Amino acid sequence: MTETISQDQERQLVDSVPKGLLIRGQWRPAGDGGTVDVHDPSTGELLATIASATPEDGMAALAAADAAQASWARSAPRARAEILRKAFELVTARADDFALLMTLEMGKPLADSRAEVAYGAEFLRWFSEQTNRVSGRYSVAPDGAARLLVTKRPVGPSLLITPWNFPLAMGTRKIGPALAAGCTVVFKPATLTPLTTLLLAQTLIEAGVPDGVVNVIPTRHAGAVTGPLIRDPRLRKLSFTGSTEVGRRLIADSAEQVLRVSMELGGNAPLLVFEDADLEQAVDGAMLAKLRNGGEACTAANRLLVHRSVAEEFTRRLAERFSRHTVGRGTLPDTKIGPLVDDDTRDKVERLVTAAVAGGARVVTGGAKIPGPGYFYQPTVLTDLPADAEILREEIFGPVAPIVVFDTEDEAVRLANSTEYGLVAYAFTKDLNRGLRLAERLDTGMVGINTGIVSNPAAPFGGVKQSGIGREGGLEGIEEYLETRYVGIADPFAGLDKDS
Repeated sequence: MTETISQDQERQLVDSVPKGLLIRGQWRPAGDGGTVDVHDPSTGELLATIASATPEDGMAALAAADAAQASWARSAPRARAEILRKAFELVTARADDFALLMTLEMGKPLADSRAEVAYGAEFLRWFSEQTNRVSGRYSVAPDGAARLLVTKRPVGPSLLITPWNFPLAMGTRKIGPALAAGCTVVFKPATLTPLTTLLLAQTLIEAGVPDGVVNVIPTRHAGAVTGPLIRDPRLRKLSFTGSTEVGRRLIADSAEQVLRVSMELGGNAPLLVFEDADLEQAVDGAMLAKLRNGGEACTAANRLLVHRSVAEEFTRRLAERFSRHTVGRGTLPDTKIGPLVDDDTRDKVERLVTAAVAGGARVVTGGAKIPGPGYFYQPTVLTDLPADAEILREEIFGPVAPIVVFDTEDEAVRLANSTEYGLVAYAFTKDLNRGLRLAERLDTGMVGINTGIVSNPAAPFGGVKQSGIGREGGLEGIEEYLETRYVGIADPFAGLDKDS
């Protein structure tokens, strides 16, 4: 697709996406006829209207997943692998459509959307390859009196709840391992960006996913719809990506049925720049870690901790790069930063910056909303922040980089770990030993050394502390959808004549 995109092209793509609920292989309206509107964040205008599931629709989706579970679990691993591989090929072939759809409903520039398509599709290919690698073991008991058979089997029907910021990748990162393991799913996408999920579901059907294996229920009544599902004994797994606040409630709700849970929650990522860092590499890394997806990512660098000896120069270079980033609608060729997803998100960013400045922070560049239609905010660099600034504690989810100065490695580690979150940290240094020390001392589930991006389908994604439970991607990702079964077998040699 060329960079010049007409309104007719946009409308034709949006019109081609299913707008109903997907239950038992059929697209259907909500039980009460309810709908939810999807808006273009670059203009605030209506983009599409889709079905909004009722609690009864949710239970119908779970019933469909439960009915399909046994046959899907018994299907040949190779058959599941081929379906996932076909889905990867279809998503890749439709990369331009997926990218444009994400840009229209989420706002990110087309270049970012295309990168997400490549990243998101790779989960389908990666887990198609893991399908055939699920294995167990057979061994002799230490006393020789039994044989120990250990196997893996799918957990069962799974509820997948995804956020709005990576509409394709968050879906494939959950659907890929679930289907590979032999689990059926009920998928509830975010209502701000459901169209990409609906197109993905349509693509999975075309790839050969049987009826009832994937069910999709967008809804504006999330708690009312998912609550009964979580309390239903037919559901055996819950995977959620979103805020820590909501994650805590879901963990508590899941205790009633003792569900297997995976939680990818909030972040407050530190990015550390030491005195020996390659400053150009560090600035490049900070641009990626902070401005990828417009800062609307749980992995976004939330606090930039910079050694005092290089802080002035690093700040100057970063601010200069920030100020050159063009803000605009994601479909425009020159756009580097799109709109924030909605007015509430932009208002939060504005509130955090205003409070920081009131407390003594200095705006180096940016620092304000952009007037006019859409939810745009200037790329912003802040320095001289008070130690107790809220912006250093809260997930910003916007294009704002607060810079804090440190003097020693110990101080940097203390500042980096002084948060309830522990998803990812980034560090820039030429000292190999320091890099290894940081990899062990930083209290996060992931660490990037001299890089501003760590996400990779072949690596385990996840955090510690209040950033979550479990891992997605890597060899570990499929384990979240498998349970271990042990079979004890009597000694097959018992009773035989030992002399025979």
